[in-house]
This record gives sequence, C-alpha cells and structure tokens, in this order.
Amino acid sequence: MRSPKADFADTAPLLPLLAKELAEIASGRALWTTLLLVCPLIGYSFVQAVSLYSEASAAALQSPAAATTFSPLDGILVPTFGSFYVAVTLLFPFVAIRVLGQEKESGALRLLVQLPYRSSTLIFVKLGAVFVAWTVASIPALSSLVIWVLLGGHLAASETANLLFGHALYGLLVGAIALFAATISDNSATAAIVALAATIGSWVLDFTLAGSSGLSMWIAQLSLTQTLRSFEQGLLSAGLVVGIVAVIGGLAALSSVWLPPGTAMRVKFGRSVSCALLTIAALGIATQIRTSVDVTEDRRNSFAPPDQTLLATLRLPLSITVNLAPEDPRYIDLRRNVLGKLERAMPNVSIVLAAGRQDVAGNSDRYGQIEYGYGGRSDVSRSTSPREILPLLYALAGTKPPAPMPGVEYPGYPLVANADPTLLWFFCGLPLLIALAWWRSRQPPTVKSLELEGGQL
Repeated sequence: MRSPKADFADTAPLLPLLAKELAEIASGRALWTTLLLVCPLIGYSFVQAVSLYSEASAAALQSPAAATTFSPLDGILVPTFGSFYVAVTLLFPFVAIRVLGQEKESGALRLLVQLPYRSSTLIFVKLGAVFVAWTVASIPALSSLVIWVLLGGHLAASETANLLFGHALYGLLVGAIALFAATISDNSATAAIVALAATIGSWVLDFTLAGSSGLSMWIAQLSLTQTLRSFEQGLLSAGLVVGIVAVIGGLAALSSVWLPPGTAMRVKFGRSVSCALLTIAALGIATQIRTSVDVTEDRRNSFAPPDQTLLATLRLPLSITVNLAPEDPRYIDLRRNVLGKLERAMPNVSIVLAAGRQDVAGNSDRYGQIEYGYGGRSDVSRSTSPREILPLLYALAGTKPPAPMPGVEYPGYPLVANADPTLLWFFCGLPLLIALAWWRSRQPPTVKSLELEGGQL
C-alpha cells in the first residue's frame, strides 16, 4: 500500500523547489567568485587565440591554398573554451557543492527530506540547479563568441553547437561528481577535497597512461579529459554521449541513495552496489555504440562522399593489424587520417595494435607495417595516407574505386583582427556587471515585494 508521502511526491510541484535551490546558489559567494575569476581567464585566452590566428592569417590571405587550412573551431573556439574547461574542473565543484553542503552543515537537510518529495526528485532538482549555475558561469565564454562574430569572424553553427553541447555535458558531469561528494561528506570542505581528487586525479590518470596500449589505454579513456576530445575534433559520438549520460545518471542515483540521513549504512552500501553495477552495464553498452556524426564544416573526419558511400556497402569484417607503437607519430597520423574514418564509414572494423609484442619487437623488419585483411584476402602497406590505403581496400574487396565527384572545397576563414580592446570587456565591463548582479542578489526584499508576496500567499 502506498504511503501518503509517496502520493504527495507524485503531484508536488517542482518549480518552488527549483526556485529555492537557485536562490541558495545565488545567495552564496561560490558562483559569483567563479564568474569573476573566469572573466580574465577567458578574456586572456580569447585575445591570445585571436592574435595567433591573425598572425597566421596575414600570410595565408596571399595564398588561397593556405587559407583552406584555417578553421575557427581549431584556432578560436577550442583554445578559448579550453580555459573554460580548466575553470569548470577546478572551480565549478565549489558551486555545485553549495546546493547541498550548506544544508548538511546547518541541519536543514533533515527538514528537506521531510517534504513531500522523493530523494531522487530532490537530487534531480539540485542537478537542474547545478546546470543553471553552469549556464551562468559560461556567460564569459559565450560572450567571446559574440565578440568574434562582431570582429568579422566566422562560426559554423553545427560545430559550434556540438562544442557547446560537449562542454555542457562536461559541466553537468563535474556537477554530478561534486553533488555525490557532498552527499557522502560531512561538510563542504571535505566534499571539495573529494570532488577535486576525482577531477584532478583524472588529469594525472590521463597524463600517466597516455600512449599506452591494452588495459592501460582502456583505463586512460575513463579520464574526464577524454570527454571533450571528440567534441573538440568536431565529432558527435553517440556512444560517448550515452556513456556520459550513464555516468551522470549513476552519480545522481548514488546521491539519492546517500542523501537521506536516517538510512542505515548497510542499506546504503547495498543500494550503491546495485547502482554501480547498472552504471557499469550502461557503460559497457555505450562502448559498443560506434555511431558518430562528423559535424565539421570542412568534413575533416570523413572521406570524400563517394568513398563514404562505397565503404558503407562493404559488409564483411575488415581486420587491421598495426605494427607501430602508440606514441609513434606515424600511428597518430594513421589514426587521424585513416583508422578513425574507416571505423565510422564501415560497419565491421577491428583494429589491433601489435607493437610491443615479441614478434614485433624481435623483428624490426615488421615494424611500421599495417596489415589489412578483408574477405579472405590480405595486403600490407606502410603508408598512412588514404590516397594509397583506399585503393588497397577496394582491391581486397574486388570493387572498383568510385569516380571522383566534384565538390565545393572548404574555403577556410583567415581573418586579421585586433582583439586587444576587448580586454576592457573581460577585465572591467563584464566583472562590473557581475559585481552589480551579486550586490543586487544580496539586497533584502523591499516592503512592496513583501506585500506582494503576502498577497499571493
């Protein structure tokens, strides 16, 4: 039989609860301090990016061929939002912890769980407030996009939206980590240490295991730094999105398990194991999803359209054995120019990195060879260029190469601009507006507003 609280929990309005969470975030110092620190960080990164982009563009404007290599995604967006990524990693956990840490320290949490809301609903609303806080914290970064357009710069809608989407997922992931840290900690200071240990620890994990193979490479992919890499390359990966959402959902479920202060520890640990197993299962499913979309304007992550169409029809398994070390520049080029594109174009591709095995280490003649097998046939190449590898694959499949299709070449968007005056916006104008909003949020309500609220009540 359902309890009266469960019945109320199904119909209780969420808007007042969300308003309460947002008011608590706005009344604290963490969000406003983060905003003030992000302004000069974003401003300096943006101005430096524009300066380097302009210096290179000055020479490229004289050569149409060189101009095709200029993409605002690489030259402006990724460096600017890279500084925002650092700020979110180091500063945003303090903002997210605010939605729960103060309630635990003041004892208000015991009153909160008595309201007609489920624990999962409370965590969901708090996570929504965290996302709103991330949106506010991204104002300096978003303003840099507006300034770039005003300077005459170009922004491709698809790749810009994809990068913003990736950073939003990352911000929500960091917020979920901080929220879970707050539920398992007694105070905000301990929660901050736990959250920073997770975020900064992922950096150490990424740097330590970079270039490794096998299990170490799989563990390195769990680093938080990997979540943005595909978005920065202009790829929208369904598997990556599902994996991030699964982790966020798992952390939210764990937070709802640990939120009620009166639940026995044995029960919490038992439920936590179930949540962890479900999250791991969801991650396992996400790793099997290989669907991804190239959203870049220059189609850098894809072969030419005729090749893409033909490769999609090759249904038999393609096996590729790469006799190169992971840190070898040739493997990096091969991965970027050929292997990654083949995985997205063909339905069944398996890649084995054989460097480091005894048969490779003991035979230097094999090092550098890439072996391709398809339909019972095999061939070997040392090239990392698709111009040589694609004809090899078509020969293995017994298929004629497609006829080249004339298309519009990516023009490139070189631009010579001076962004130095915009430092006034990032160092003076925007911080003053933030300080004014901070001061306004701390003002007590007026008598008139109290009368209106009383009349509504």
